[in-house]
Amino acid sequence: MEYRENRAIYLQIADMLCENILRKRWREGERIPSIREFAMAMEVNPNTVLRAYNYLQAGGVIHNKRGIGYFVQPGARDRVLKLKRTDFIRNELPYFFRTMDVLGIDFDELKRLYEEQRGRCDEEKQ
Repeated sequence: MEYRENRAIYLQIADMLCENILRKRWREGERIPSIREFAMAMEVNPNTVLRAYNYLQAGGVIHNKRGIGYFVQPGARDRVLKLKRTDFIRNELPYFFRTMDVLGIDFDELKRLYEEQRGRCDEEKQ
């Protein structure tokens, strides 16, 4: 994973975990990788992953069964979807629309670009 400099790594890891929940890679009630497993996979310090897990646990997205591991909280997908949609609409869309306006990109061109990108994403999944 390539980390962006303008956002804390633990928050980027939390975002990735949420994306896995939204894409149904991890379902409600399912165990997620341990802190150590995830830290090794992401090549980060386990304390960074612990911080991401604590953040998600405080948000009701995951929960810890002591001695067993972390699990996706029931209702987590709906909570994450609602929070991510609200965040996107409030924080990212205004900048995105301003940029479209400045660059002279209209909605027809945007739709074409979106469909091209979506096609590439579908190909990567296969």
